[in-house]
Amino acid sequence: MITVDYDRLGLRAGEHMLDLGCGFGRHAYEAMRRGASVIACDLGVAELRQVHAVYAGMLEAGELPHGVTCQSVNGDATRLPFPNDAFDRVLASEVLEHIPDDAAAFAELARVLKPGGSMAITIPARFAEKICWKLSDDYHAPAVHGGHVRIYAKREVHQKMRAAGLVPGGDHHAHALHAPYWWLRCAVGPNRPIEDNALVRAYHRFLCWDIEKAPRSTRLADRLLNPVIGKSLVVYATKPVHGSTTAPAPRSDHVLV
Repeated sequence: MITVDYDRLGLRAGEHMLDLGCGFGRHAYEAMRRGASVIACDLGVAELRQVHAVYAGMLEAGELPHGVTCQSVNGDATRLPFPNDAFDRVLASEVLEHIPDDAAAFAELARVLKPGGSMAITIPARFAEKICWKLSDDYHAPAVHGGHVRIYAKREVHQKMRAAGLVPGGDHHAHALHAPYWWLRCAVGPNRPIEDNALVRAYHRFLCWDIEKAPRSTRLADRLLNPVIGKSLVVYATKPVHGSTTAPAPRSDHVLV
């Protein structure tokens, strides 16, 4: 399930991309298929090990263009263990809403992006997210591991991008059909196993079927509903050519997985 439009990001074969908060690697794999080398960065070591294993399998199966590489790095978004101006493209999908000091994370993402490079940030869309917060305290409670700590408005994302020295560009919504699923999850308890509730279980099966089969009918429904109830908001930005970073990279005890 890909949230970012790589054509709008401008990703090209031979480039280097940072996938921050990569999770189990859905965006990293697509970038590699397009010929880009990827640094997959996350706090979850188990996730990083899986990304590395999948990359090795793709390489062995001959699914990747020649020269494509992938490294899995354990790192903190507010202290990225990479040099200044290191990446042609930067992607941070569904991660900033988890970070209390998101201004530091925006600054770090801008620091490691090359002048003239582009970035895509994906966050929970405001309307769909507000319903989740109303339905469940556990969904967003800071004390809960992985909980969301804020609801973004697009205007706020633009402001924080500008404060980090970036130039906001276009945007779009994604995954409208996933919003009702999360409303159901929040209504019955987001931390309960999916198997505990028949409606949640059925909707999850539907989403898995939709991702695998991608029928024309549901793709059309998703596009039509995205502006209204899209679960994710994707915002693109560029770093000005004169925006080279001169500040030293912070020291970080990162782990190469």
